Amino acid sequence: MLTAPRDQLHAASVADAAIGPSNGERLPLLAVERALDGTPAPSRLRRWVRFAGVIPLILGLVGLGGFVGLYFQPPGLQKLMAVLDLQPGAGTSSPIAVPVAQRDPGQSGAAALKAARPAVVGLGRLLPEGEVVTVAPPFGAGDARVASLKADEGNQVEQGDVLAVLDSEPTLLAAVTTARAQLSAREATLAQVKASVQASRDEALATLARAETTFQNAIREFERVETLRQRGFAAEQNYDQRRAARDEAAHEVQRARAQLSRYGSGRLEDQVDVLVAERNVDTAKADLARALADLDKAYVRAPVTGTVLTVHVRPGEKAGTQGLMNLGNLEQMTVEVEVYQTQIGRVALGNPVEVMAEALPQPLKGRVTRIGLEVGRQTAVDADPAANTDARVVRVTAALEPEASRLARRLTNLQVTARISTGDGS
Repeated sequence: MLTAPRDQLHAASVADAAIGPSNGERLPLLAVERALDGTPAPSRLRRWVRFAGVIPLILGLVGLGGFVGLYFQPPGLQKLMAVLDLQPGAGTSSPIAVPVAQRDPGQSGAAALKAARPAVVGLGRLLPEGEVVTVAPPFGAGDARVASLKADEGNQVEQGDVLAVLDSEPTLLAAVTTARAQLSAREATLAQVKASVQASRDEALATLARAETTFQNAIREFERVETLRQRGFAAEQNYDQRRAARDEAAHEVQRARAQLSRYGSGRLEDQVDVLVAERNVDTAKADLARALADLDKAYVRAPVTGTVLTVHVRPGEKAGTQGLMNLGNLEQMTVEVEVYQTQIGRVALGNPVEVMAEALPQPLKGRVTRIGLEVGRQTAVDADPAANTDARVVRVTAALEPEASRLARRLTNLQVTARISTGDGS
């Protein structure tokens, strides 16, 4: 049986409704949707009921997908977990459902947080104990150039050994020779003065002795003449002569004693002429000492005991700002680690340190021996273009074990990554 099209049926229904019943009343219009076969169309409520039956199936598929994703950890999800600082669970090498740290039931919240902290990791470099020493020319070397080198790279030197000779050596040697000759001349003058003073003093002593003898003889002659005069056997003129001779001899004794008093106690060291000559000798000695000190400026000596790491100049060249050579004690190697200022509070003396680098055959072990007292700018930078290049760090020094020092002694200034076990769960 053929049915009228849907639009024609709808138009007929509208027309019948417009004519209304015979009594002339107008009825409201009602549009009824029907199928092509004339049956009524399903309502919206029925469609929603039918769609609701599919919702559990959709939810089940979503849950299954989430479970599979968390369980097998696809790369995209792993990156998302890393950004959110989450850890994956079972079914992969990095489980997500496992907690970061198993908390002891009797542990406080602060202690649990401390136990969950990772080790302190920072960039650093390998250095000899006492760091690398740059050997520079001595003070006052001026424009002197290197005449010869006495040590080469890899040589072991002791403190005070001559590492290089400068071309100022001949001039300074001549100055030393002149100063020594001057000193010899002053010493000879001193000896001459001492001999002269000693002879003059001996002469004064002899003069005094002769004057005293003459005075004693004059006294005896005067007394004999005086006795004869009292008896009437000596002339008055003879008496006056003997008295005058006595007085003159007394004056000679006084003059001789005054001459001898110039020499004081008799010690040569107290004589003025000797003192002047001795001061001249001291001046000559000071000139010689200064010349020897200047001569030492022609030699570059090792400031510490160690190994020559690098030679920066060759004979005929003048030392620049980088010095002549670098020295370091390779018997004991250390690692200088730059620790971020926010993590330095977790580092303590004696903490174990593990040093890693591609150039090392194996990780090196050591312990923290010194913690810096100043926050400075970062100098060791990671190769990652996104790495922070202006961080504030504190330098921590760790001494390597003997075997580790042996492996690291030829890799001074190698950049490494150091892991400091802080003892708080790391």
